[in-house]
Amino acid sequence: MAINKNPTSVSLGSDDKAVFGKNLGFAASEAYRLLRTNLMFSLPTDAEHKCRVIGLTSANAGEGKSTTALNLAYMLAEAHQQTILVEADMRLPTISKRLGLKQSPGLSNVLVGLTSKVIAQPSGIEDLLKVISSGDIPPNPSELLGSAKMKTLIDVLSKNADFIVLDLPPINEVADALVVSQFVDGMLMIVRQGYASRHAVIEAMKQLEHANAKVLGFVVTGSENFVKGKYKYKKYGKYGKYGKYGKYGHSHSYGYAQAVAEENSGQVDIEL
Repeated sequence: MAINKNPTSVSLGSDDKAVFGKNLGFAASEAYRLLRTNLMFSLPTDAEHKCRVIGLTSANAGEGKSTTALNLAYMLAEAHQQTILVEADMRLPTISKRLGLKQSPGLSNVLVGLTSKVIAQPSGIEDLLKVISSGDIPPNPSELLGSAKMKTLIDVLSKNADFIVLDLPPINEVADALVVSQFVDGMLMIVRQGYASRHAVIEAMKQLEHANAKVLGFVVTGSENFVKGKYKYKKYGKYGKYGKYGKYGHSHSYGYAQAVAEENSGQVDIEL
């Protein structure tokens, strides 16, 4: 069992969904910096492992994982860490749109074998932060994310970055985050206060446990403590009852008619 027995969390405010980067308020910025510091200490580097790969997911959709991924990546870059943010939620991508970046070609186009070059676009909000967009929405995201080519891509990106941050779909909706967990150094679980049920979070944790994923901790969004200018650590198992959410969006086969992903890892070029 690779799950942290006593994971901790950082609390973020309920009004932070629409803002990112330099537009963050003081309390939000400090909370993200605390998260950044915790990650740096929990994932030390050595001569053979200089790049840290982190996946962000949630139990259900709508908990703020994409916003958290974007702001965490921004804060890492702000600390002089060469950071690549990967929009790996290919079913409901939002990051490239929010940053005004091209969505395609992107991650899916590389994984499906339509191109061997992945472009890490400048984020436009921090010089050391680059973004790999989701690409066209494929019909089989889980298969692509669990493929040997995804492993090769992460290996290549690791040679060009200090941190790789992956925005992944919610665990209780689709299997994407679970199949990617084998390629990352650790997972962060995003939980929105007053939204995700305790049962949903526990179910997501069980699935991560079965996948032998390493859970680094929790990030609690929508916290009242944050709104008052405070943030604190919490232990798993103290979540109250929350509202339910509708079914997560399904993928479409835009631009993928008869395209099939290559079975071998192949060569993946990167443009920085």
